[in-house]
Amino acid sequence: MATNPPLTLSPDAEGLARAAALLRDGHLVAIPTETVYGLAARADSEAAVAAIYRAKGRPDFNPLIVHVADLTAARKLAVLDERAEALAARFWPGPLTLVVPLRPASGIVPAVTAGLPTVALRVPAHPLTRALLAELGLPLAAPSANRSMGVSPTTPAHVAASLGEGVAAIWDGGACAQGLESTIVALREGGGWSLLREGPVTRAQISAVLGSEPVEIAKGIEAPGQMLRHYSPGKPVRLNAPAAAADEFHIGFGPVLGDCSLSPAGDLAAAAARLYACLHQAAAAPQPRIAVAPVPQEGIGAAINDRLARASR
Repeated sequence: MATNPPLTLSPDAEGLARAAALLRDGHLVAIPTETVYGLAARADSEAAVAAIYRAKGRPDFNPLIVHVADLTAARKLAVLDERAEALAARFWPGPLTLVVPLRPASGIVPAVTAGLPTVALRVPAHPLTRALLAELGLPLAAPSANRSMGVSPTTPAHVAASLGEGVAAIWDGGACAQGLESTIVALREGGGWSLLREGPVTRAQISAVLGSEPVEIAKGIEAPGQMLRHYSPGKPVRLNAPAAAADEFHIGFGPVLGDCSLSPAGDLAAAAARLYACLHQAAAAPQPRIAVAPVPQEGIGAAINDRLARASR
């Protein structure tokens, strides 16, 4: 189902038309979002979704995020209560994924939800992908466009290096602005909610909208990014390292410059946007190990440290 090598589509009307045609026909297209590049396929096609799993080498118990054009499209697929509506009004389009009850007649194939009665939904903010979703009128399953458990892609080059022939086309939207996967929130029966994955939308921001703190409920894997080992650069990673050994590639932050810096100014938003680029650079470096400078556990720093902890396992 993929070409060899993948097509590179331009960020214009011609690229939009080609991406839409490929997706309608069941092919895989890597699409830009404000978080990371997604490996998109129509979420109502068993064959197309199976191609995502094959391309990523992804476990079939790991659900996929479904991207939709707007809140109206989300309501057709899932049951959105007052909490979901409030979060959507505040954070969509944007880097927040909601895990909510799936409607029986949604048309979403079971492989997308890993057989669960819930679906992970997001309205992305990237203008190209929003235009694509509007043009298609279809929900798109779109996990990160890389091999499973590897470093997420924030540029078209990252996608090509990771997936190669596994994708029909890459829609070139430049580097991702935020560079960190979406926050994932599960809304529980009875009014509680759980933070399944840290991300650009912080715990404090969600609590401010919902008026409560998250509850921790062990229910197995309900959404992407929950596996203990994830985002791996393929080398041992040592965290909270103000200095590096001779055989370590050093990822710096703030006053710790390193071989590659997340942000010399100590800006956590900039660090999030740079995280995967630095991990890709470290993976390609000759040093056999990686050291990462301390990153504060505050705001989006919690999401950065979550990704780094999983990468180090």
